[in-house]
Amino acid sequence: MSEKTCCHGPGYATPLDAMKNGPREKLLYTVTIQPNLDEPHGDYLSTIDVDPESPTYCQIIHRTFTNRKGNELHHSGWNACSSCYYVDKNAKKVPKRDKLVLPALNSDFIYVLDVARDPRKPEIIKVIDGDVFKSHNVTAPHTTHCLANGNIMISVMGDAKGNAKGDFILFDAEFNCLGTWTKGDRKALCGYDFWYQPYFDVMVSSEWGAPNKFRRGWKDEDLDDKTQYGFRLNFYKWSTQTLYQTIDLGMDGATPLEIRFLHDPKRAEGFVGCCLNARVYYFSKKPDSDEFEAKKVIDIPHKLVDTGSGVVKKMGGMISDIIISLDDKYLYVNCWLHGDLRQYDISNPQEPKLTGQLFLGGSICSDLPNVTVKEDRELHERPPPRYIKGRRLEAGPQMMQLSLDGKRLYVSSSLYSPWDKTFYPEMISKGGHICLIDIDVENGGMAVNEDFLVDFGKEPYGPSLPHEMRYPGGDCTSDIWLANDA
Repeated sequence: MSEKTCCHGPGYATPLDAMKNGPREKLLYTVTIQPNLDEPHGDYLSTIDVDPESPTYCQIIHRTFTNRKGNELHHSGWNACSSCYYVDKNAKKVPKRDKLVLPALNSDFIYVLDVARDPRKPEIIKVIDGDVFKSHNVTAPHTTHCLANGNIMISVMGDAKGNAKGDFILFDAEFNCLGTWTKGDRKALCGYDFWYQPYFDVMVSSEWGAPNKFRRGWKDEDLDDKTQYGFRLNFYKWSTQTLYQTIDLGMDGATPLEIRFLHDPKRAEGFVGCCLNARVYYFSKKPDSDEFEAKKVIDIPHKLVDTGSGVVKKMGGMISDIIISLDDKYLYVNCWLHGDLRQYDISNPQEPKLTGQLFLGGSICSDLPNVTVKEDRELHERPPPRYIKGRRLEAGPQMMQLSLDGKRLYVSSSLYSPWDKTFYPEMISKGGHICLIDIDVENGGMAVNEDFLVDFGKEPYGPSLPHEMRYPGGDCTSDIWLANDA
C-alpha cells in the first residue's frame, strides 16, 4: 500500500473493524428463483426486513423482478467492497458500494441493481445481454468480486457451447466488458468460486463442472469424465493473471465448491467445501514457496440409505456452502442432503473442532415414509423434521450469511432449481424458506431462533426458491480485505 492511501472508500479497514464497529444488519437482499419456467416475471431479488424494531420484521418488503424467463439467478456481488477501502488521496473519485451485481447462471445475463437510491427498493439500472459472454467464448457466470482498481470480476464455468472451462471475465466500473482475465496458455479445466490475496500475489479458484451437465440436473455418470467435472484447486499469480499450480483432490474432493481464504489478508490459508462426498480441505502456502498444499481436515461420513427403491445407496452430505466468521474463529459447514448445519472452532485451522450441530430438514428426517437408513456412523436415530412457526422446513440448509458480529446466521434452502426438483420436489410445490440461527460467539454453539422464518410458499406468482443473501453494507463472503502496511 502506498503512503498516499488516506481517503477511505467503502467497507471497513480490517475484518475486525467490520466485526466490532459494523452496524447490525437491517435488510437482507436475497436472490430468489422462480421454479415455474413459464412464469413471465421470472427470478427476482427479495428485500427482507431483518430489523427486530421494525413493524415489517421478518417480511419480504420488496421484489425486484427480472421480467425474463430462464435466468436462474444464483450468486451476487458488489461493484465495490472493502478491497476499495484505501484510496489514493489524489484520486478524482472515491468508489461507493451502491450497485449489486446479479449474474444469471443459465441465460448469462447480468442484472445491475441500484441499491443506494432506495435501499428498501433496489432498481435494475442496467442489463448485460448473455451474448456479451458468448462473444468471449465463456458462459455460466458464477461468483462476482469487486477489485481494488474499480473493476468487477466474475468467474465462469463453461465455453460458449457449454463445455467445461474455468476462466473469469472483467467489467469496468461502468460495466463495459474488458474481456477475460486469465493470461497465458494454461487454463483451468473447470470453474466455480474464487478468492484473492494480493499480499501473497495469489488467487485461488474451485471447480463445479460443465454447464451442459449441471444444467440438466445431477447424474452419477457425470463424474466419469474428470475434464468436465471438478476435482481441483487452481492457484493464479495475481500480478500476471496466470495459472501456476493445480492441486487435484481426487474423488474424496469431488466438486470443490465454496472456497475462502481466511479474512486476515496476511494469512495465506483457507478452506474449501467439497460438495459430493462432504469433505472440507484446508489449504495453505508452503514456507518459502509460492506453491500451496491441501489436506482433508473434515470428513463427514456418508449414510447407507434406501429411498424406497429397494436399493441401498451411499448418501453423501452434499456440502454446498461454507462461511468463516470475520475473526477467523468459526467455520460453518452445511450438509444439504443430510440436513445438518455444523459449527467448527478453527483457532487451529489444521484441526477444526466441532462445537455445534443442528438439523434443519434434509433427506433422512424420521417422518419420511419411504426412507430407510441402513447405516449411519454418526447418528443413533434419524433426526425429526424441523418446524418453525408451524412450517415444516423442506430441503436442507443451503446458502448461509453471517452477521458482521458473528451472532446471527441466516440460512436459505435452495441449491439450484434443476437439482432442487430432483432432490426436494416438496420444496418446489411448497416454496423454500430462510431461517435464523443464534450463535454463541464466546463458547461456540448454535440455536434455532423460533421467532424467525421467511416463508416463500405464498409469493405473488407462486412458490419460489431463496438462494444467496447479502446485506447492503457488506458481509462475510463478499468483502475481501487488502493488507495495509502504510
